[in-house]
Amino acid sequence: MAQTTVSIRMEDTLKKDMEKTCEALGMNMTTAFIIYAKKVTREKRIPFDVSLDPFYSEENMMHLSRSIRNLESGNGSEHDIIED
Repeated sequence: MAQTTVSIRMEDTLKKDMEKTCEALGMNMTTAFIIYAKKVTREKRIPFDVSLDPFYSEENMMHLSRSIRNLESGNGSEHDIIED
C-alpha cells in the first residue's frame, strides 16, 4: 500500500508531552496518529467530545455584557481577577 507524509504543526511543549505519553503507551506519535485516523475513518466522527470553552457560553457572554454596561453607567464595582 502506498504511503504519504503528513506534517502537523504544534507547540513544542505539546509535542514533547505527547511523545512522553506515547512512549509510556509503548508507541510513537506516528502510530498514535494512525490509530486516530483509522478510528475517525471507521466511525465517521471525532472519537471524543469536542466542546467550546464554557467561558464563551451565551449565558456568560450576556453576564459579561451586563457587567460592562453596569460599570460604564457607574452602577457596578470592579474586582480583582481570581486565578486558580
